[in-house]
Amino acid sequence: MKVSVIATVLNEGLAIERLLASLAAQSRLPDEVVIADGGSTDATLAVLADWAGSGRLPLLHLLEVPGANISAGRNAAIAAASGGVVATTDAGVRLDPGWLEALVAPFEEEGADQTVFVVAGWFVADPQTPFEVAMGATVLPQVRDIDPETFLPSSRSVAFRKEAWKRAGGYPEWLDYCEDLIFDLCLQDLYGSFPFAPQATVHFRPRGSLRAFFKQYYQYARGDGKADLWRKRHAIRYLTYLVIGPALVLLALFHSPWWWLALLAGAAAYTATPYRRLWPMLTPFGFWGRLKAMILVPVIRVVGDVAKMMGYPVGLAWRWRNRGRPEVHWRQAEQKR
Repeated sequence: MKVSVIATVLNEGLAIERLLASLAAQSRLPDEVVIADGGSTDATLAVLADWAGSGRLPLLHLLEVPGANISAGRNAAIAAASGGVVATTDAGVRLDPGWLEALVAPFEEEGADQTVFVVAGWFVADPQTPFEVAMGATVLPQVRDIDPETFLPSSRSVAFRKEAWKRAGGYPEWLDYCEDLIFDLCLQDLYGSFPFAPQATVHFRPRGSLRAFFKQYYQYARGDGKADLWRKRHAIRYLTYLVIGPALVLLALFHSPWWWLALLAGAAAYTATPYRRLWPMLTPFGFWGRLKAMILVPVIRVVGDVAKMMGYPVGLAWRWRNRGRPEVHWRQAEQKR
């Protein structure tokens, strides 16, 4: 079985070495690597050309697709790939040495050619500062937090048959964010739940500042609005921050101070899971580093929620303005399939 690994890059000159080195160290090497560059202006192309000429990775191909978004870059790389199974990842990550071997193993089981079309890998934070530790604990699930039957993998770590990519219509090029979720949902509609390979682990650094995190989650929520994703989740967030929270504050101020306990209990429940994840991650840090990480958890929660509440209506407005475009009605197309 021929396996291709693909990724997209844009100005990743300082980070692409980690990905390439970890690909070269795989227990099962890919048969080819196809990387689509969206128009880098830094050293990315030079680094890739150096690796391609060195022979350290088998058949490293570089596609130059200036101006392509992530979806278009992935689709171009997959179309150029010759492998029957395609594994996708991102620039700047570090792959476990057994990543590809674990990710493609379900495809090689007896009878898998008729039953296995997509395999979900896993990803974990690779923090290097107390802020990044708090970020990872707050926004990233752990394996025990997910249900493998419903898990939708990130395209940092997923593999699929090329025929499945074609049937699903490829990655949606009309979306700049949340594109992998739409692709996952289309695949899930075609093939049901995916086999889960938690040993196929990718390590990546979380955002290193509140500004970068706010921008990331604003863009994610804008993508949710464009794609009409997670209506209930967003509705609950608006209800909590704009109705329930202010109501509890008013009750505490003008009715009884005991309502402050209800507000504190709600906040404690909301941060309980991040703190459970955080505690074992604090070992490498001293007292002040641990204290900083613990204080940051509720701050990160609130900043992320505000970013989502600001980004989601922007996405909805875009969807309304573009309601005449057939691709935005992907749910109807999914149901027809």
